Amino acid sequence: MTNEIGVESLVDGCRVNRRLYVDRELFALEMDRIFGRSWVFLCHDSEVGEPGEFRTIQIGNQPAIVTRDEHGDIQVLMNHCMHRGATVCQQSRGQVKNFRCWYHGWTYNLRGELIGIPYADAYGRAFDRSVKNLFKAARVATYRGMVFASLAAECDELVSYLAGAKRYLDVFMDLSPVGEIIARSGGHKFTYEGNWKFQLENGVDGYHPNFVHRSFWEMQPEGAMDMFSGTSPGLTRALGNGHSILDMSPLVKPRAGNGSAKQDGAPVRSLPSDGLKPKPMGDYFDKLVSAWGYERAVEVLEQSNVNLLIFPNLLIIGVQLRTITPVDVTTTEVYQQPTTLKGVSDEMNIARLRAHEAFYGPAALGAPDDLEMFARCSRGMRVREREWITFDRGLERERVINGERVGHITDEVPQRAFYARWRELMASPAGDAARAPANSHTHASHQTR
Repeated sequence: MTNEIGVESLVDGCRVNRRLYVDRELFALEMDRIFGRSWVFLCHDSEVGEPGEFRTIQIGNQPAIVTRDEHGDIQVLMNHCMHRGATVCQQSRGQVKNFRCWYHGWTYNLRGELIGIPYADAYGRAFDRSVKNLFKAARVATYRGMVFASLAAECDELVSYLAGAKRYLDVFMDLSPVGEIIARSGGHKFTYEGNWKFQLENGVDGYHPNFVHRSFWEMQPEGAMDMFSGTSPGLTRALGNGHSILDMSPLVKPRAGNGSAKQDGAPVRSLPSDGLKPKPMGDYFDKLVSAWGYERAVEVLEQSNVNLLIFPNLLIIGVQLRTITPVDVTTTEVYQQPTTLKGVSDEMNIARLRAHEAFYGPAALGAPDDLEMFARCSRGMRVREREWITFDRGLERERVINGERVGHITDEVPQRAFYARWRELMASPAGDAARAPANSHTHASHQTR
């Protein structure tokens, strides 16, 4: 199909062809041209905090392992034994000294080097173990503890790739008075019937909450549903490279908080409560002011009230890191990892986890609603008479402010930005020359603030 119809023709302005959600050939091309070339989010570095700790993940639909070696460096190894191709690690997470393939016993250290072959003399003197090391991601980089990898040797530096999303990552981290989060509280995974793009579209869609999640909002204080109404001051923003946010910060009102820190008599702000995040407790605001200064503390509290999409596979919503993994064209896995803050009280971190569970847990009031919508969309896409899905809500009122496309919170600015990036990457040449050699060493580009 992709040879008959140019891929670029499948996204036409604000229209996308329904084949983006159902076509297996297109899905295979996405795994190559999007997940095979972009920076892809893997995990937070606290999840592999000690040498030998690991998480099994996927880069697109390719199995991989994120681990920390004995020198403290993060390694991203492809989960594929260099003998007969079996996966060498089966558990989702844990701590090991090495990785052993249980098919024939080949063993690799934490850097992916082949260190053990049973009955090795049968391979002869010319056998070169060094060419049998595990494949690695071509590039690995971290930003504020967030671990990303690219299978392409030639790509932008991670900070450049993050574009306008970088400042919202900074805000998310600076909710901690020491600038660090911890992602070790356990998470949960679910699978839904539907294409991987449904979840990305949904995470920054401000049009659906008052309908899909109506039962939840009716349990909140009066006026809560105004957040996603037609008169809401909330915004959508496209941040470059397919990244975007639902921006609820205009809804934040100055009000007295629990802390005592003030500047020129200005009121202390407290974290806006949308039912998904806890309010600050105790001396939390004072700690933020001590760490970042009053203006930055206020900015952090205000600008943290967003849903952030980092193309192609990460959503940061509430207190969670949500990783989207394509399984096949109509099957998707989602992993939700709630986070806690370093430097705050146990009481506040527990409140973060309880707020997360209330809306996003497997028996919660929100997430199951979305899964039902994804299944309905997946089934509906089988109707062949309608070939185009249109994301034109708010198109005429979309504007550019400080280089970012901005719309109303119910507008489809994020979806248009997502598919513009999809089209850019999918229409590019195959670029096999840009791929790293199969056994290349990871190029680690460790970024900080």
